[in-house]
Amino acid sequence: MELKLLNAEGQAATLQASDALFGRDYNEALIHQVVTAYLANARSGNRAQKTRAEVSHSTKKPFRQKGTGNARAGMSSSPLWRGGGRIFPNRPDENFSQKLNRKMYRAGVASILSQLAREDRLAVVENFSVEAPKTRLLVQKLKSLGLDSVLVITDSLDENLYLSSRNLYDVLVLDVDKADPVSLVRFPKVLVTRGALAKMEEAWQ
Repeated sequence: MELKLLNAEGQAATLQASDALFGRDYNEALIHQVVTAYLANARSGNRAQKTRAEVSHSTKKPFRQKGTGNARAGMSSSPLWRGGGRIFPNRPDENFSQKLNRKMYRAGVASILSQLAREDRLAVVENFSVEAPKTRLLVQKLKSLGLDSVLVITDSLDENLYLSSRNLYDVLVLDVDKADPVSLVRFPKVLVTRGALAKMEEAWQ
C-alpha cells in the first residue's frame, strides 16, 4: 500500500507501507464496535440516584383514601410523584465496560487506517517538531503543509510540540502508544511521523 509522504514544503511523494495495516477492507460494523467499546470503557459510572426508601419524605399518607377524587396514594416518596424516588436508579458502581478481543481491536484500527489512506486523509512526514513551545510556530508549520484540523501521531512526544498544540482546538498531538480509534475517526486529517509508522506496523498488524 502506498502512502503520501510530505516534505517540509508540503510537496508529496509516495511511501510503501504494510498492506496488512493499510490495505484492509472497510468494515463499518467492526469499526462501530471498536469505537463504541472504547468510549464505553472510558465511562466512570459516577452518577447516583435515590430509591423511594432513600429520598427524604414523610411516611404519612398524603390524603385520605376515598372521597377526594385523586388516585390512591400511600407516601409522597412514590416514584410516580414529583420529588419521589427512582424505580431503577443509577448507581456509582454501575459498570459500562465492554469486552473487546485484542484481535478485533487491531483489525478495527487497521480498517480505520486503511480507510483514511484510501480517502487521502492520512499522510506521513519524516519528523515533526517545533523549535520553541509557541503556538504560532506550530500554526505556521501546519499551514506550510496545507493542514488545518489534524491529528499528529509521533514516535516520541516532543515537549515543545505538545505545549504548542494545547491552545489549538482542531489540533491534537499524540504519542503512537496513546493513539486511539476515537481520535483517528474524529479528525479529517491524520499526520504520522515515519518513526511512528514503523511502530504502528510493528504493534497493530
